[in-house]
Amino acid sequence: MAKARNVYVCSECGYESGKWYGKCPSCGEWNTLEEQVREAAPAASGLRRSGTAAATGVTLAASDLPVAIRDISTASEPRYSTGMGELDRVLGGGIVKGSLILLGGDPGIGKSTILLQICEFMGRDKKILYVSGEESRRQLKLRAIRLGVNSENLYVLAETDVERVIENIRVMKPDMVMIDSIQTMCLKDLSSSPGSVVQVRECTNAIMRTIKALEIPTVLVGHVNKDGAIAGPKVLEHVVDAVLYIEGDRHLSYRILRAVKNRYGSTNEIGVFDMQDNGLREVENPSMMLLSGRPVNVSGTCVACTMEGTRPILAEVQGLAASSGFGNPRRMSTGFDISRMNLIIAVLEKRSGYFFANMDTYINIVGGLKLYEPAADLAVAIALVSSLKDLCVGEDVIAFGEIGLAGELRAVNHAEARIREAARLGFKRCILPYHNLKTLSLSPQEYGIQLYAVKSVRQAIEVLS
Repeated sequence: MAKARNVYVCSECGYESGKWYGKCPSCGEWNTLEEQVREAAPAASGLRRSGTAAATGVTLAASDLPVAIRDISTASEPRYSTGMGELDRVLGGGIVKGSLILLGGDPGIGKSTILLQICEFMGRDKKILYVSGEESRRQLKLRAIRLGVNSENLYVLAETDVERVIENIRVMKPDMVMIDSIQTMCLKDLSSSPGSVVQVRECTNAIMRTIKALEIPTVLVGHVNKDGAIAGPKVLEHVVDAVLYIEGDRHLSYRILRAVKNRYGSTNEIGVFDMQDNGLREVENPSMMLLSGRPVNVSGTCVACTMEGTRPILAEVQGLAASSGFGNPRRMSTGFDISRMNLIIAVLEKRSGYFFANMDTYINIVGGLKLYEPAADLAVAIALVSSLKDLCVGEDVIAFGEIGLAGELRAVNHAEARIREAARLGFKRCILPYHNLKTLSLSPQEYGIQLYAVKSVRQAIEVLS
């Protein structure tokens, strides 16, 4: 007879312990360890005596045997188009048959909206089951009317019991399943409440086993916690095939779809959308969108070029340096790492002679875009110095490059793609690291844009003065 044992599971991160702690040793949250009763697995005594099939009672079929890697087919998995080129780009070309996708984002960011728009396109020739655990059928219908979704192949199920959901999937055998959201699903055999670590983990595993056996692609909507991560255990992200996040400011109309995990494609691609009254609309030219409304002949602004996967995106960097009335000057950054901003200010003071010690300093990336890569360092430095010296940067200037602690400008990847994108959008001057000239396939005169290759941030600023 297997003995039951008590374990304590953190409701925030899923950490398990044999005893209770006031503070979770893994995530550091207080009073999150909850007691649960778990049945111990029975000992497999036959495995101790012998390793033969007769001792274990297991018979292996031909499909269960190992296969030589040279005999495995490399044919591409069949993919379904979602009707959104930006979404298909992030997924690596479309939704793979039998895949399990987790879609996360802040409340009201557009998760349910993008699911219904997918249903409208795929519902033209495929049967789709939409499981709503948060809204009633009538509420979902009102949302669908607002978005213009009225597909005859879209079926709605308002249910939170996972066993009933799975039975409906087995009977109906749809071509696509949407579950909104996984935190509302529950198994009656578990005593914990919906949304708890155990419920989320077990419900996801039950759904995964069903859709993998039937090869039905499924999208799970996941809520996020205060830190922006998917609520529930971290194992949830390990189980699914792809994890997508919708980012953006609720006060702005632009949304960025980013993949943090994708077994069937790259995790470097992003999709850009514009939230309108009738749903999300694709932005095929994000650079032009982010640069619209840019001020002319104003100090404290510079255009940077960042790479999102294989796509170069131009974004406006705004800097402001104002006299501080306090002993400790203020440092604020939106869309750019504030630690990186402090490093750039220190380099400008030590290596270039621009002092910000008594200045409040602000950085803002226009359009809600977040610049993660160091290639944006030079544009940030130029914007700060431009504001400090009230020096206007020409509207036809673009800059990129990584700044080192010695004030040197280091080479960045994909320099040629950045230059071509700047030339395509009408920029006439480009400031780039000197060492990137070696990576260009053409001569500098053949790109249709004047290149200024500099070795330090001081030289970059001298080009503009």
